[in-house]
Amino acid sequence: MATGRRPGTGAARRREEVGGGNDDPQRRPGTAVVTAPAAGPVASRSEGAAADPADLATRPHRPAADEADATAAAAAADAMDAVLLADLADDLDGTFERLVLAYQRRLYGFALRYAGTPEDAEEIGQDAFVRAYRALEGYDAARVRDLALRPWLYRITLNVARNRARRVRPRLVSLDGSGGPDGEPGVTVEPVADERERPESVVARAEVDVALAALLAALPPRYRAAVILRHVEGLGYEKAAAALGQPVGTVKSNVHRGLRLLRVALADQDNNREVVR
Repeated sequence: MATGRRPGTGAARRREEVGGGNDDPQRRPGTAVVTAPAAGPVASRSEGAAADPADLATRPHRPAADEADATAAAAAADAMDAVLLADLADDLDGTFERLVLAYQRRLYGFALRYAGTPEDAEEIGQDAFVRAYRALEGYDAARVRDLALRPWLYRITLNVARNRARRVRPRLVSLDGSGGPDGEPGVTVEPVADERERPESVVARAEVDVALAALLAALPPRYRAAVILRHVEGLGYEKAAAALGQPVGTVKSNVHRGLRLLRVALADQDNNREVVR
């Protein structure tokens, strides 16, 4: 245990409760704690995130009232995180379950939108919590209290998702066979044989807007993560930058380009509907 913490109920027991992925020989398989929610939205949009694809594509401009609500919600979340971090610093084993309960929906939702399938999202979320626990176990109390909890957890989750994607690279096919604006790669979709595993079907089961999820899943990864963190998860640019490990300017640029690709994709959808009519 790190200096400054009260003894908890035992790190070995906590590893059993948290562990699970088959890719780690030190963890027992079959004990995942992050699962698809049985009901309700995948992740809270309490910080002013968009729910409609057209709304998302026309951002970042929002009414002042929405910005004020988002700021207030973010401040309340920061205050709750500060209490949680203080308790984790004092008693990691006794408090870690609260961390899981507080963040498993958010991390699962982020992983689902980034990876595209519930199975991947569960394993990514599970591994993220395992890595978070192991990191916290090695931090002293002062470092735990000073963490920016949400960006830190999202960054761990994103790293797990990226590492997983490197192991299995999907074959991507352009929606229209052409590149995006200014020579950027076009929005793409992954062809899949099982209808249940199409991004639209996956997101519908999780009660997330089908069209939005399909468009997000099709964005190039560097834009996808930035747009999801900023406009779906509702993080401010500084926290999104901390989660991504990038300068704020880079995140703003990637969000801007990602939203531009979404606008192009939405326009193409509208044109296709007109042709069908």
